[in-house]
Amino acid sequence: MTLTPSSTPVPLPRTRVCALDDILPGTGVCALVAGQQVAVFRVGGRVYAIGNRDPFTGANVLSRGLTGSYVAGGQTRVKVASPLLKHAFDLESGLSLDDPCVSVPVYAARTEGGDVWTGSLA
Repeated sequence: MTLTPSSTPVPLPRTRVCALDDILPGTGVCALVAGQQVAVFRVGGRVYAIGNRDPFTGANVLSRGLTGSYVAGGQTRVKVASPLLKHAFDLESGLSLDDPCVSVPVYAARTEGGDVWTGSLA
């Protein structure tokens, strides 16, 4: 099987995804934003948004993955492991922790007024 890195994501329009309270801490949800499946996670008091498609299987399942942390370069970082084959992805960079040549798109995400927003945040 040959995998190629994900292409640079198309910027998404500013979109309200859901209320922050709709995402349990340590979990994710999937949102359809401008035709793109986006996995949005609430981990450690922050929100993260990545592409929902697992590049190893082609299935849109990353929002259902298991979140956790790992240490790289002396820094604690956050990750999600795909629920299918358990390949892990850094939630900030989108890079695969199993194959440095593979990544998922990363999108801007933040909370505002108790809601989660993704896309262009300017």
